[in-house]
Amino acid sequence: MPTATNDVGVRRSRADRVYRSRWFLPAFALVLGGGMLAAMWVGGSLREGLYSFALMAGLAFLFLLGGRSETIRGLRGDGRDERFAMIDTRATAFAGSVVIGTLIVAWLVEVARGHSGQPYAWLGAIAGLAYLVGIGILRWRS
Repeated sequence: MPTATNDVGVRRSRADRVYRSRWFLPAFALVLGGGMLAAMWVGGSLREGLYSFALMAGLAFLFLLGGRSETIRGLRGDGRDERFAMIDTRATAFAGSVVIGTLIVAWLVEVARGHSGQPYAWLGAIAGLAYLVGIGILRWRS
């Protein structure tokens, strides 16, 4: 895979350059907004689809023009450093913990109401399995 060097001479792959481009996150937000629009339109909710697309386009605009903000540059990928990578890892772990906790509570509520607990049981099982696989892979690599 073709590589290039960054400002400190570290070689980066083409994929790394794409994800760290200042254009990637705004483009991704627009594509996601387009997907939301299409899905809601097919589902008979064109108005909500247009609203969702406008919201994602506004977010893309913010990501594109927010270049002076260290946070936006870090999210966008072109202002990342080791510190931001650590912040990103911790934020991802926090978000995952919140989602898993929410799945557990939602499953308990559904079961208490006399329902099967689906789809929360499946999502919780996938989260637990992903966690175990992640532990295994990270343990094996270290």
